[in-house]
Amino acid sequence: MKISLTIGGWESLKQEAQPVRYEVFVLEQNVPVELEWDDMDSVSLHALARDEQGRALGTGRLLPDGHIGRMAVKKAARGTGVGGRILEALMQQARERGDKTVILSAQTHAAPFYSRFGFVQEGEEFMEAGIPHIQMRHDFS
Repeated sequence: MKISLTIGGWESLKQEAQPVRYEVFVLEQNVPVELEWDDMDSVSLHALARDEQGRALGTGRLLPDGHIGRMAVKKAARGTGVGGRILEALMQQARERGDKTVILSAQTHAAPFYSRFGFVQEGEEFMEAGIPHIQMRHDFS
């Protein structure tokens, strides 16, 4: 699958990224819609993956403090490398701006995915929006 990736602000990517997050988090995972949208979107860098036809497949964001979050890939595109491309792009953005570490709250079932990119688990499992999570970090060497 040929994937194109765009990095940008929320204003430029919101129209395509928002429906992906809504589909994955609100509809599929039953995250309350009021928990999905926050004021961090406007101050974060966003990544958007598209297929050859220009359809949005996945998204994620990098907060000013080095947290990566809101990683969402449409069900049909999972297992195709889309999530990895988004994660690598966000990590590269963090590295380029001088971040020493990136941190994320992984849904527990996704921890092995993040481990493949050098993230290590920290602390105990916790609940967020009714879904078990674990904090993970990656230190750039």
